[in-house]
Amino acid sequence: MKDYSIKNLRNVGLMGHNGTGKTSLAESLLYYSKITDRLGNIEDGTTVLDFDTEEKKRQFSIALSVAPIELDNVKINLIDIPGYADFQGECIEGMRAVDVGMIVVSGVSGVKAGTERAWEYCNKIKLPRTFFINKLDRENSNFNKVLASLKEKFGISVVPIQYPIGEEDSFKGVINIISKQARIYDVKAKKIKILDIPEELRDEVENCKKMIMEAVAETDEVLLDKYFSEGELSDEEIYKGLINGCASGDIAPVMCGSATKVIGMDSLIDDIVECFPSPEYAIPQKAVDVLNNEEIFVNLNQDKPFSALVFKTIADPFVGRISFFKVITGEAKDDMTVLNVNKDKNEKLSHICFIRGKTQIPTKRIIAGDIGAISKLQYTNTGDTLASQDFKVIYDKMNFPKTVFSMAVIPQAKGDEEKISQALAKLKDEDPVFEIDRDVENSEIIISGLGETHINVIASKIKSKFGVEVILGLPKVPYKESIKGFSDVQGKHKKQSGGHGQYGDVVIKFEHRTDGEEELEFIDSVVGGAVPRNFIPAVEKGLRECINHGVLAGCPVIGLKATLHDGSYHSVDSSEMAFKVAASIAYKKGLEQAKPILLEPIMKVEVVLPNEYMGDVIADINKKRGRVIGMEPDGDKQKVISEIPLAEIRKYATELRSLTQGRGIFTKEFIRYEEVPEIEVAKAIETINESRK
Repeated sequence: MKDYSIKNLRNVGLMGHNGTGKTSLAESLLYYSKITDRLGNIEDGTTVLDFDTEEKKRQFSIALSVAPIELDNVKINLIDIPGYADFQGECIEGMRAVDVGMIVVSGVSGVKAGTERAWEYCNKIKLPRTFFINKLDRENSNFNKVLASLKEKFGISVVPIQYPIGEEDSFKGVINIISKQARIYDVKAKKIKILDIPEELRDEVENCKKMIMEAVAETDEVLLDKYFSEGELSDEEIYKGLINGCASGDIAPVMCGSATKVIGMDSLIDDIVECFPSPEYAIPQKAVDVLNNEEIFVNLNQDKPFSALVFKTIADPFVGRISFFKVITGEAKDDMTVLNVNKDKNEKLSHICFIRGKTQIPTKRIIAGDIGAISKLQYTNTGDTLASQDFKVIYDKMNFPKTVFSMAVIPQAKGDEEKISQALAKLKDEDPVFEIDRDVENSEIIISGLGETHINVIASKIKSKFGVEVILGLPKVPYKESIKGFSDVQGKHKKQSGGHGQYGDVVIKFEHRTDGEEELEFIDSVVGGAVPRNFIPAVEKGLRECINHGVLAGCPVIGLKATLHDGSYHSVDSSEMAFKVAASIAYKKGLEQAKPILLEPIMKVEVVLPNEYMGDVIADINKKRGRVIGMEPDGDKQKVISEIPLAEIRKYATELRSLTQGRGIFTKEFIRYEEVPEIEVAKAIETINESRK
């Protein structure tokens, strides 16, 4: 690859709702730029960017992938970002590497939940954004309708800089509104003809150009004065204003085309070069200066010492770890030694490369603003900073979402637990979002992610990458037991079997702890030596072993207070073992008499959703035995705060998406245990017993 300067780089993230054609668009741009000699197809699994086995099988993107496109004097790094909400972590990683987000929208279905999510995320991290209306060759596609819905949803900053020629089957080209140049793509001859604007579209194009000039003038006082006095801006002023307006987030240019028919790709590349900001315009990166321990902001700059952010890791079972990084300052050179500032360890950058899909393209250097990769770094993970020894900074960490959906991973073959643990640890390198927990009580490995698809993909990767078959099951609800009554019982263990016998006798009072603690509270109030001092620890030990299993459903018992206040012993036959057994007899009898109850975990659930779904979501919370605690505005949405039993929301990630057409998001956290209502107890005990079979 040849050298490019920072001003000739464009880092573009393709984002938006799943199924809008982001991967096909990248494929089309690669093909148009003659980097590939055939147009890859998602259905056939022949695209450059969806190269993973799972992506081919499922026919949608799971992980972000990078595709550099080299033109005469500009290099465009496309980052294809999955559209599914389950892979939001990939979006967060990809957005840290790009300088502009291109939100791909279907010309048929228009604005969807993923479109809104992409726009909100760009707003949150102050990333410039643009739109590409795709699939204009499809039946029922309508550019004007989609443009109107984008303007309605996201405001007047949405400005078309391209206009389609024809629609549906007759869609054949794109007009560049600024230069007023019409380009027709001849699909059979694979050639582009440059024509005058068709007569019937002239007024429309004129209106769009006025819209652009007004938007550009709004961003610059000098241009505003000129526009008011002359009513016109030059093309050069418009392009400059578009770059500034796009970089500041005041303007979101709209382009259009058809990825699968390769229509509009030439105009799109022109506009990426002419209107999209280069890394020079990127907002400064927040960092901590390690030496002074103070927060600083670092501009992308080639003249400073080297620093880079690792934004993505791939766990390849054959090659090992591949780390993707964006150079922020200076340049990465092959064979240089750098510092992983987070871990304070040296790493050697051997065989640095650019990556296109899964193809590695070796290089000797990677400059500030550019994106590269390296394999086999020893200590480095996603989010780490690599830097020169004389420029010790740590770039701001990535804020990944909290997991909301969990499944138990059960080995298909006995003895595979160790292999599963190793596979999960490697996959965790690749995907920092998902979490691995061990439920010791139910001896289960629990993996948590952002949805059902996320977890299913992880399970599939355990098999395809590491050769271990697993079954997924819903995790067991960690029920507990307690008592709400009082009992005072005797536990007597007496056994004569020739020689020494066994004798232990205790009288224990059982009641519920009133201080809110869950641990067993054991009180020794024996007087007069009814139970000898040396046997009292055995009574406590016996009770502590017993509380692992309650009398209702065999669940652990919490909040129990046991007072040992009487008993008797035998000078020869009493032993620690005999008193342990006596304590267990008293425990069983005492709990049965003290109104045992089943307890379930209660979760605090916060749902953020658009107003129109409020009624359905609240009705669903009530149906799940939940209680709405409060409501408050959250930006232009509403936040519903509720408490719901865990047993009712184990599949809530899927259910909420269905209720809100993917527009609702939620977080949950455990707050306390509460008694299971009487009418639910039998059902809960049956579930617990079933899960043990």
